[in-house]
Amino acid sequence: MSAISNAPPVCFILTADREKAKIFYSGTLGLRETGDDPYATSYDLGGTLLRLTSVEGHVAGPHTVIGWIVPDVSAAVADLKARGVTFCIYEGFGQDADGVWSDPGSGTRIAWFNDPEGNNLSLTQLPR
Repeated sequence: MSAISNAPPVCFILTADREKAKIFYSGTLGLRETGDDPYATSYDLGGTLLRLTSVEGHVAGPHTVIGWIVPDVSAAVADLKARGVTFCIYEGFGQDADGVWSDPGSGTRIAWFNDPEGNNLSLTQLPR
């Protein structure tokens, strides 16, 4: 067992415009802010620390940086759409009209969306 095997994780999301990102993470997503310092704004992410970190000139990559497991992805998508979130539709994925992709093998359902910086986020419903 290593020194970190049971240590709580810390997640980081990078942003070039933290003030704009804070509006999204606090307001649109409804995450509870737990701190703010010159380097990052902290949020409670279901018991895990999330640090929204300022990085000058940051450009988001195309990959998912963080996601949430939800009991009903369609309901979560509807809630976030009502809050102004637009979901990503990827050509060739076979997503439904709301942007939800269903894995035919496992039954897992996933929807992707971006924060204002372009960081890719996801919602996942595991098979029941």
